[in-house]
Amino acid sequence: MFRKILIANRGEIACRIIATARRMGIATVAVHSDADAAAPHVAMADEAVRIGPAAPAESYLRGDRIVAAARQTGAEAVHPGYGFLSENADFAEAVAAAGLTFVGPPAAAIAAMGLKDAAKSLMEKAGVPVVPGYHGARQEPEFLAERAAEIGYPVLIKARAGGGGKGMRLVAAPRDFPEALAAARREAQTGFGDPAVLVERFVAAPRHVEVQILADGQGHILHLFERDCSLQRRHQKVIEEAPAPGMDPDTRAAIGRAAVEAARAVGYVGAGTVEFIADGSRGLRADAMWFMEMNTRLQVEHPVTEAVTGLDLVEWQLRVAAGQALPFAQDDLSMTGHAVEARIYAEDPARDFLPATGRLTHLRLPPAARFVPGDLRLDAGVAEGDEVTPHYDPMIGKLIAHAPDRTQALARLRAALAQIRIAGCTTNVGFLHALAGHPDVLGGRLDTGLIDRGQDALRPPAASPGILAVAAVAGLGLPMPGGTADWATAGGPPWQALTGWRAWGPAEHLLEVDGVDGKRRLRVGIRGPGRYRVADAAPDGAARADAVDPGAGGDDEAGIYELAAGPDGAVSVRHRGRLQVVHIARDGRQLVVFRDGAAYRFALPDIEAAPDGAAAGDVVVAPMPGLVKLVRVAPGADVGKGQPLIVLEAMKMEHGLSAPRDGQVAELLVAEGDQVSEGAVLLRLAPEDGEEGGTA
Repeated sequence: MFRKILIANRGEIACRIIATARRMGIATVAVHSDADAAAPHVAMADEAVRIGPAAPAESYLRGDRIVAAARQTGAEAVHPGYGFLSENADFAEAVAAAGLTFVGPPAAAIAAMGLKDAAKSLMEKAGVPVVPGYHGARQEPEFLAERAAEIGYPVLIKARAGGGGKGMRLVAAPRDFPEALAAARREAQTGFGDPAVLVERFVAAPRHVEVQILADGQGHILHLFERDCSLQRRHQKVIEEAPAPGMDPDTRAAIGRAAVEAARAVGYVGAGTVEFIADGSRGLRADAMWFMEMNTRLQVEHPVTEAVTGLDLVEWQLRVAAGQALPFAQDDLSMTGHAVEARIYAEDPARDFLPATGRLTHLRLPPAARFVPGDLRLDAGVAEGDEVTPHYDPMIGKLIAHAPDRTQALARLRAALAQIRIAGCTTNVGFLHALAGHPDVLGGRLDTGLIDRGQDALRPPAASPGILAVAAVAGLGLPMPGGTADWATAGGPPWQALTGWRAWGPAEHLLEVDGVDGKRRLRVGIRGPGRYRVADAAPDGAARADAVDPGAGGDDEAGIYELAAGPDGAVSVRHRGRLQVVHIARDGRQLVVFRDGAAYRFALPDIEAAPDGAAAGDVVVAPMPGLVKLVRVAPGADVGKGQPLIVLEAMKMEHGLSAPRDGQVAELLVAEGDQVSEGAVLLRLAPEDGEEGGTA
């Protein structure tokens, strides 16, 4: 067995590999960019080596620097994790040429499966069914459009290199094909350095089912059963589970055999995943599943397989790489219970899952096993105070629940998601909590379009009256019994307990909060220690008869909220005989209230004024930091509302920005190739007739 290994990766996967290596008594070397100098994976490893600036092209994608770091520190093997160089055949060869062991398959197997078109041709020869489509070398746009018409719309355009939804476009009609092809090619070139694509039939009610395989150097290839990864947004996985709902033993055996044959066809060694697309309209059937691609590395969702099989896949990667044979046969393997994994991302579900950035100013995660199987497992490579940057994938961590059956596993996952509290950047935690409780998810009625169809139902509910009351009281800094601001219980002046007493009537405060549901002017009246009446305020600042709670009417007592502070930001809210507990945190000039995994952010006061005093409808701003990839208009051009104007690239994905209204381009403030920050004004429209361009 190896004495020391280097992990050519970062974040949670680097931490996860280090955890297994430590348990096996193997020393570890981490590599890091300047942005990751203080990252958890660096602190967790036995040694660490700087490999370059923050940009991946100058650090984590520099195979020469990584190999040099391995030789410098005396590492005997290099584990690539996933992403970055994990499926780069040239890197695998460079590692071997340096006299080191690559913890993964042979370079020839990576190359064979690295290009989707060649891989599908190889699978056809091996007798593995593939999705009907064009997988050839010709790439002229007119030729590809002809093949798409022959296949029949809708079709999928897919980058032949890479994965993760990058370079993929669903095309519903011939008129949309040219633009979709151009966008897919640009994204493929940026993400993988290869603009070539393939065109395939779009499968109705598609289910994404993949099979984990494990192979040693002695020719033994086993499958570790399947995972269902159908819950996706932007062609990227969100929730995965094992086993797949509705999978019968015969179908499981059939796709397991197909996965083993796929691995055998390329001489595979190590852990890998064979992905299938299934037509789920009539349930999972062996004759309605087709090979999509093979990932020649560990998958992000591997913990659900570990949970149901009891195997540590990283351990077996290391053992196989060290030359050991698998000591078990296919019949020795079985699954126990059900496991579900949710990926926690810094992204905004309300804005089509745009990646988010920011510093994790407040981070509370549920108690769970770290990097090892358990009823609840958490794989995360961040700490409070870390920054989510535009340079790397925005995944914060993964939460895995394991239980005797699927219903219990989903319930355990939802309960754990409800405990997560993250401030500093927008996350998908509230969305995940809603998705894990969606009726179709609970019923096992899955397909890759479920999220797109049901986004409205998956948004967290509007802020409740209790949440608004907490935001108003906490935003004003008013005391709550049990909290540090409560003088009466903290031993301060006794008259502080009479907060709100005035000779001429109860004290009242006016506050404007700006949250995801819009601006609210609230009037807060103090009725005693921890007792507040919260009502919407009229334009003149007076309290309106209708309280924040629509059911309160003009009843003063019905608008009373009793608040008490608890540890770590907890606040109990009693209103009209009902009690709920929320949590609060400060994030700069924002107050964040957490409830059931959702984070309700309130600006105190309003900080959302349009940039440079312009009316919000006059400008196009960057919704995230990124690179200006394409500019479609010039100054003076007439544009219509919704017309595509600028393409912004962030985290290797393209995001189109459109005109907010009809008008004329007055000023173009960026050029292709510019790097811009979030909120930067990219383009300005001429003021509409009658406007002077001042504050709206």
